[in-house]
Amino acid sequence: MRKKDPEVFQTVSDGLKKLYKTKLLPLEEHYKFHEFHSPALEDADFDNKPMVLLVGQYSTGKTSFIRYLLEQDFPGMRIGPEPTTDSFIAVMHGDTEGVIPGNALVVDPKKPFRKLNSFGNAFLNRFVCAQLPNPVLESISVIDTPGILSGEKQRISRGYDFAAVLEWFAERVDRIILLFDAHKLDISDEFSEVIKALKNHEDKIRVVLNKADQIETQQLMRVYGALMWSLGKIVNTPEVIRVYIGSFWSHPLLIPDNRKLFEAEEQDLFKDIQSLPRNAALRKLNDLIKRARLAKVHAYIISSLKKEMPSVFGKEGKKKELINSLGEIYSRIEREHQISPGDFPNLKKMQEQLNAHDLNKFQPLKMKLLDTVDDMLAHDIASLMVLVRQEETNRPQQGVKGGAFDGTLNGPFGHGYGEGAGEGIDEAEWVVARDKPMYDEIFYTLSPVNGKVTGANAKKEMVKSKLPNTVLGKIWKLADIDKDGMLDDEEFALANHLIKVKLEGHELPADLPGHLIPPSKRKIPAE
Repeated sequence: MRKKDPEVFQTVSDGLKKLYKTKLLPLEEHYKFHEFHSPALEDADFDNKPMVLLVGQYSTGKTSFIRYLLEQDFPGMRIGPEPTTDSFIAVMHGDTEGVIPGNALVVDPKKPFRKLNSFGNAFLNRFVCAQLPNPVLESISVIDTPGILSGEKQRISRGYDFAAVLEWFAERVDRIILLFDAHKLDISDEFSEVIKALKNHEDKIRVVLNKADQIETQQLMRVYGALMWSLGKIVNTPEVIRVYIGSFWSHPLLIPDNRKLFEAEEQDLFKDIQSLPRNAALRKLNDLIKRARLAKVHAYIISSLKKEMPSVFGKEGKKKELINSLGEIYSRIEREHQISPGDFPNLKKMQEQLNAHDLNKFQPLKMKLLDTVDDMLAHDIASLMVLVRQEETNRPQQGVKGGAFDGTLNGPFGHGYGEGAGEGIDEAEWVVARDKPMYDEIFYTLSPVNGKVTGANAKKEMVKSKLPNTVLGKIWKLADIDKDGMLDDEEFALANHLIKVKLEGHELPADLPGHLIPPSKRKIPAE
């Protein structure tokens, strides 16, 4: 029986903080969740700007990619063919340029990095925050990671658990971008390990096939195919991961044949990154739900082990036996509590961690704690979901601005400017007039009455393009400017121009751009 109404929250961020502290954290602490899975969350985790994590082998262009987005250097950056970035660099907004070392970062309560302390000095000496005033960083932060090593270099130990650090970041970031180099596509063992460490966060992963201007089209197709095949073996998701192809740096293209493709892909990637501030609250909510489900399973596992332990004799033997039969314990919990197998922690890792614990010190099952979390998932999360939608609606279009995101807004270098439906945008003459004599010839064979052809007659001609009816319907809507269900010679020419635009592989505009409206149909401005 539910006793009280869901809590009322002012903002999503406040709601998440309160739910976490009052309903989920007590369960985590009771069953030592933080020693097994991930440290407790702090206020900064909920208040923080969206973060983008860049991961890739050395020399795939991670640092250049950040520089490309910001359109300026950031403190502490080094670019080169060998492994140059051997540190994790959090590139964040600050009023003055500078570098904050890791040891100072993990004591700053305003930054979401305090819990990285547990990875020790070997890691903290390799972690810095580069701060600078840059408009892009006003809405997102970017984390640059050490280049993943391949071949022999992998054997040099880093001195800290690289995959575990990445996993820590993966849990807290909004987007993970895996970078690959189009002309040296080998996925090393360390890279495979890293991608596996990102398991359960596949929804955040995007892939960039970088430096794609350095190879010919045919080779690029082969590389793209090989990449998809390799990724399919490592990343187990039902849908294919989105791969963006391009060259993300500001150098001239070596082989410019695929320029159009690169431009379109870049626009898609930018849109994806620009959507992060808008979807940040939803992502945090989603991550909290994932965490709550894992914490529940963890509680069942820990309390099951406690229940099986003898209170006096034979503790060590029983501990070994229980750890060895953990798989069976998983299956039993799965059946008893109807939990999906995907919610369970990695079996091997859990067995290793249990070896280091005294199972007798574990707590028995306390249903009140679990009921509170169930109640949170069933009711409070739903009311927060409504608030997420309201916050999204009330907020003006939040997107990432500045740097490369504004680059293509300047003059005629916007995506698609002067191409397709944009052709003739800055010409004095109506662009359709060029081919109008040819269209007129066809027009007069369609028995116009009072200078207009009927829809049925126009249709006979338009379907010869073999375009589907849905597309032709859209073209008709754009071309029939006076909406009388018929086309005069100008509207007919316009319809044919739009068919040509579509057949050349361009998209149709949602509304007819001003420069395509026939001169006689343009509104004469009032004196």
